Amino acid sequence: MGHVQRFDHVGLTVADLDAATAFFVGLGLEVEGRGFVEGEFVETVCAIPGARCRLTMLRAPGGGSRLELSSFEHPEHLPGSPTAMANEVGLRNVSFEVGDLDTALASVAADGYGLVGGVGEYEHSVRMAYVRGPEGIVVSLFEQTG
Repeated sequence: MGHVQRFDHVGLTVADLDAATAFFVGLGLEVEGRGFVEGEFVETVCAIPGARCRLTMLRAPGGGSRLELSSFEHPEHLPGSPTAMANEVGLRNVSFEVGDLDTALASVAADGYGLVGGVGEYEHSVRMAYVRGPEGIVVSLFEQTG
């Protein structure tokens, strides 16, 4: 028997919480809540004495999956690998289905975010592209075509 009862969220640590929040809201996610965490709970869970971070919880339209963005105020965040490729160990991408891939790509491009590679088509039923969002976060956008 498995232990997991449901999927809750994916958490990403970012340096600029406002920019990351704006990027994902621009894609269509909705802000569910904002706040701070500090004290014994976060210090115990993260194993970082004196930890304090700001959080934004986002929800996909229709009450679907959630995305937690956190930015540490203490201690300061450590830089990640903003140019990580798909074969680098760690979080590979955050993926969202969109209604119109070309429109979504044009929207993120207008905000200065570009493709990692190109637009791929899989078995004439899915079109997908990776976008490198704020702080190098790779976001997979896909559209069902068949």
